[in-house]
Amino acid sequence: MFEPDAAVPAPPAVPPQAPAAAPQPVASPRSPWWRFALLVAVLAAAAGSLLLWSPTDLLSGGLADRMPGYWFGPLFALVYAVGTLAFVPRPALNAAAGLLLGIQQGVLLSVLGTTVGAALAFGLGRGLGREALRPYLRGKVLGALDRRFTEQGFRSVLVLRLLPGMPFQAANYGAAFSGVRFLPFVLATAIGVVPTTAVYVTAAASAGRPGSAAFLLSAGVIALLVLGSVVGLWRTARTRRRATAG
Repeated sequence: MFEPDAAVPAPPAVPPQAPAAAPQPVASPRSPWWRFALLVAVLAAAAGSLLLWSPTDLLSGGLADRMPGYWFGPLFALVYAVGTLAFVPRPALNAAAGLLLGIQQGVLLSVLGTTVGAALAFGLGRGLGREALRPYLRGKVLGALDRRFTEQGFRSVLVLRLLPGMPFQAANYGAAFSGVRFLPFVLATAIGVVPTTAVYVTAAASAGRPGSAAFLLSAGVIALLVLGSVVGLWRTARTRRRATAG
């Protein structure tokens, strides 16, 4: 005779485990906002470096005496380009070029320095800031501007360069954050900055002859540019007030 099996106690119930929390994303050094922070740091360092040196002083005094003649032109253009990255106003750089180099060489090297500086700013903005700011270009106005720059890049940049009073650095980074391609941006910049560059360089080069036709003509054009900038700002402010009131 076999004895019946003894009752086996049931195993204790195991409480259900809570699902593991999802790992929190860690900001990667390659994330768009890290690169944007690096862009801000680079631009802040460039602007802060003006406490230690002055591009206009370097361009207008001592540079030609320290360098051989064949290095002077490229170095002048490079200092000019770095000056634009450090947010030095282009009229001041153009005036230094006119005082030191005269009209022809001053205009040539100033346009070259402007173009190089714009290309450097475009590369920094496109490589470090565009991806982070791209989602914010989807509004009605910004989206329309972005489409215009993407589809008509050369023409749009050329108009910006020809407009009186348009901040040079703002146009550089605005184009970099948009969809305009690099080559149309550079070509439009090189062509579009020639008129204003020639005016300021000529005014500075002929400042020693205030009665000359070159000085009077360039001074008159500068006055018109300033007037056009003031009128443009006034019309923009009036349009905004009307839009707000409506």
